[in-house]
Amino acid sequence: MALEWVVLGYAAGAEAIMVLLLTLPGLSFLRKGLLTVTRNLLKPFMSIVPFCLFLLMDIYWKYENRPTCESAESCTPHEHLRHQKSIMKSQRNALLIASALVFYWVLFSVTKLIVQVEQLNEKVERMKNRE
Repeated sequence: MALEWVVLGYAAGAEAIMVLLLTLPGLSFLRKGLLTVTRNLLKPFMSIVPFCLFLLMDIYWKYENRPTCESAESCTPHEHLRHQKSIMKSQRNALLIASALVFYWVLFSVTKLIVQVEQLNEKVERMKNRE
C-alpha cells in the first residue's frame, strides 16, 4: 500500500507546483506553454478523484477492523504503540487525500480562469483593432 501513497503524494506535489507556476506574477512567458500542458493533464489527473475515494475506503476499513485498546490493561505497551502509530498514519493519509483533492480543484479552477482571461484579452484586442 505504500506505493499508492507515494503516487498520490507525487500527484499532489505536481498539482501544487503547477498551481504555483500558473499563479506567480512575472512568468507570463512560461504561462502559455504551461497552460497548454496543464489543460492536457487535467483529464489524466481526474483519475485522482476515484483513487482518493478508494484510499479513503481503505482507511475506513482499517479503522473499523483494527484492534481496540481502550485501557492500558487490555493491551501490551507494544500493541498500544502500534495502535497509536496506526491512528497517526491514518490521519496523515487522510490529510494527503484532502490535499490532493483540493489541489486538483484549485488547479482546475485556476486553469479555467486563466483561459477565460486570455479569451477576454483576445476579444479586447480584436475590438481595439476594429477601431
